[in-house]
Amino acid sequence: KLHSDLDKGVGTVKYTLSGDGAGTVFTIDETTGDIHAIRSLDREEKPFYTLRAQAVDVDTKKPLEPESEFIIKVQDINDNEPKFLDGPYVASVPEMSPVGAYVLQVKATDADDPTYGNSARVVYSILQGQPYFSIDPKTGVIRTALPNMDREVKEQYQVLIQAKDMGGQLGGLAGTTTVNITLTDVNDNPPRFPKSIFHLKVPETSHVGSAIGRIRAVDPDFGKNAEIEYNIVPGDGGNLFDITTDEYTQEGVIKLKKPLDFETKKAYTFKVEASNLHLDHRFHSVGPFKDTATVKINVLDMDEPPVFSKPMYTMEVYEDTPVGTIIGAVTAQDLDAGSSSVRYFIDWKNDVDSYFTIDATEGTIATNELLDRESTAQYNFSIIASKVSNPLLTSKVNVIINVLDVNEFPPEISVPYETSVCENAKPGQVIQTITAADKDLSPAGQRFSFKLSSEASNKPNFTVHDYRNNTAGIETRRNGYSRRQQELYFLPVVIEDSSYPVQSSTNTLTIRVCRCDSDGTIQSCNVEAIFLPVGLSTGALIAILLCIVILLVIVVLYVALRRQKKKDTLMTSKEDIRDNVIHYDDEGGGEEDTQAFDIGALRNPKVIEDNKIRRDIKPDTLRFPRHRPPAEDNTDIRDFINHRLQENDVDPSAPPYDSLATYAYEGNGSVAESLSSIDSLTTEADQDYDYLSDWGPRFKILADMFGEEESYNPDKVT
Repeated sequence: KLHSDLDKGVGTVKYTLSGDGAGTVFTIDETTGDIHAIRSLDREEKPFYTLRAQAVDVDTKKPLEPESEFIIKVQDINDNEPKFLDGPYVASVPEMSPVGAYVLQVKATDADDPTYGNSARVVYSILQGQPYFSIDPKTGVIRTALPNMDREVKEQYQVLIQAKDMGGQLGGLAGTTTVNITLTDVNDNPPRFPKSIFHLKVPETSHVGSAIGRIRAVDPDFGKNAEIEYNIVPGDGGNLFDITTDEYTQEGVIKLKKPLDFETKKAYTFKVEASNLHLDHRFHSVGPFKDTATVKINVLDMDEPPVFSKPMYTMEVYEDTPVGTIIGAVTAQDLDAGSSSVRYFIDWKNDVDSYFTIDATEGTIATNELLDRESTAQYNFSIIASKVSNPLLTSKVNVIINVLDVNEFPPEISVPYETSVCENAKPGQVIQTITAADKDLSPAGQRFSFKLSSEASNKPNFTVHDYRNNTAGIETRRNGYSRRQQELYFLPVVIEDSSYPVQSSTNTLTIRVCRCDSDGTIQSCNVEAIFLPVGLSTGALIAILLCIVILLVIVVLYVALRRQKKKDTLMTSKEDIRDNVIHYDDEGGGEEDTQAFDIGALRNPKVIEDNKIRRDIKPDTLRFPRHRPPAEDNTDIRDFINHRLQENDVDPSAPPYDSLATYAYEGNGSVAESLSSIDSLTTEADQDYDYLSDWGPRFKILADMFGEEESYNPDKVT
């Protein structure tokens, strides 16, 4: 209620209200100032409202007093029950937990004002789930209330929890929730076989490694606590069997380790032990976590194929054995109660199997062709045995036949040897070690012997030393060998084997004589090297060659000086008519010879023109010089020579002596070759110049001149 001191109760004052909820939640009587709530209030929705009130004059509408503010507070009542905001709950606790083991804590929330009265004071209690669990009234912690709760007895529990306000007093509001509690497994139970004896029936034809039966031990635990390991107890009749665990079903799978035979043993008995893999030490006092059962296996008789007496047969036969010779036999029999007859045949796979045959009834193996060890040393094939009563039941065995060697090949030198001996070899020196090889299959202990052939044993050159270990050494028997006398030696060596019959062969070794140094190192084995000096060093050989070259130079110089001296002797006499022949210092080998005379005389015609008198003859009478047209400096040499040649040809008084004009085309390259006697192979005494008289008047002066020279020669004997 609002009231102003200025209000005299005559209706001149008007009250107004503004603020939170004014007009919607609260209203005011304008005349009396009474405030009323026009709808229900909820503290949990809005706990207080802030309002403003003012008194105004009715007539003037002016405020009579300043505006005042006041708060309306909503007083709480217990109108909200406790609520479990996280419910329903799920929890777990291990089985066999002790009393008071913590399970879960629950919490309820009350929307009422916790500061006013007991409206928000909550107390917890269990409505369903006793006597297994308990809850703390204040904290809401749930714990186990009974010891040794067994998961195998009951695994799931549903607990109903209540939360009540007003401290749990009468009239308080309450809320509930459920808690689903699961007992988790622990390994508190050992595996147990449901029965003490298991009976299994197994056919005798079961394959090794195949599963022949299953047994199972029961473990009420769960997960890894229920994992079981099976073992066959040692010392029983279970050495033919093995057992493993199926990880999905936890069954024991019995497998066959060795083949079964009904005719040998018809039943087996052994024990199997089942135990847990993961043990819990808290329950060791309960007892051993394993169990044992007996397994009896009865072997069932089956119709089986024949059985060979051996897993494999090995036989031997000599090569070249006659066809049809029996070399061995195989044996198979039917071990079943009916004992059927057996038939044998070769498992044909290739042409090699055709070398042998087998008797279908007896199983004897014989040769079908001649055998050659050098071609095939071993044969490997299969024999099949089948029952007459049931041909589909067959068994197979491998047969290996080794072909034994007959000594038919002589031993030979294993490799070709290149043997050499030094010229300075000493007696007893080993120059080669040889080995032998035999195409025959050498049995253990076979030895080869080496010796010289009978015709070579008497020669004093080489000998053979048998080392008696299938090797031999070639030794020298004399002091030194000469390549000049004999370069190659051929040594026949006889090699024998120790088999029967004894085989031998003669092998020829070629021994080459070589030049070696003092240490025995071979320097040369070439044929050309035979004629080289023996024992000379390289420096000595070079010195000898230099001496030979110097001697050759001396001889050449001597011959040249002799020839020069002879030429000077012929030129000493000016009065001798032969002086005209000797003065050939400008003559040479013709147009091809540019070194025997000065070619400058031909290239400079003025030199020729200045020499008006010929130098090559001695004129009898004075003649006027013939007019010769001057030659130009650049006149061709050939034209110049041709001009002089024509001039002499038309001149009847010109002697046919040798001159520069007539020697233009004379020499080794011309048809007439050289007319000079300087290089003649014969001496002047051997020359006969009488034939010059037969050549006519043009050669008369030449014939007289050489005739005078021949008569003048004092060395000639007439």
